[in-house]
Amino acid sequence: MASGKFYVVWKGRRSGIFASWEACSASVSGYRGAEYKSFGTRSEAEAAFRGGYAAVAGTPASSGKWRTARIRPVLPSLCVDAACSGSPGPLEYRAVDTESGRQLFRAGPFRDGTNNVGEFLAIVHALAWLEGHGQNRPVYSDSANAIAWVKAGKCNTKLKRTSGNAILFEHIARAERRLAERVVARKAQPDEGISILKWDTEKWGENPADFGRK
Repeated sequence: MASGKFYVVWKGRRSGIFASWEACSASVSGYRGAEYKSFGTRSEAEAAFRGGYAAVAGTPASSGKWRTARIRPVLPSLCVDAACSGSPGPLEYRAVDTESGRQLFRAGPFRDGTNNVGEFLAIVHALAWLEGHGQNRPVYSDSANAIAWVKAGKCNTKLKRTSGNAILFEHIARAERRLAERVVARKAQPDEGISILKWDTEKWGENPADFGRK
């Protein structure tokens, strides 16, 4: 069923413009090095297809709906998101400044990952980034699962360890250790800490860190 978006595939089993995520996914899921992105209108998709993937790679997919919402996200803040081609599949994640869309960090791709694992790692990476820069801004994620995992201090994934994702599991273990250390530090020196908040996609549109791939 059409989603109201148009999907451009520059590199996949088939290249072109698709009117549904299902059709796009059939071309890119599991395809190594796939290049694709979603757009709100066919004219935008056609222009992007002609211009090439490099011209739009890494740009925010958000329509900016949040800017005119009656209740807006807290600013200044960070937004994080992950993208995974297949489950498991190549995984990457990133963080952006909510207001400007400026990318603050990006990690991956990692082999044999899942979207929830990427969302979890993105939040923990954002907490570390903020602490390293002496900032106390909220972190927004659109993944309820990842937020719950971070608050529990445990990545409760059912992902199976493989020879291909050993590095990813090392990142998970490091993230869980960092979360445990944060709990100890906050007990020693209580403060409000950094808020982890749920991005309201229905009211605000796509998370500004969205990769625009679905």
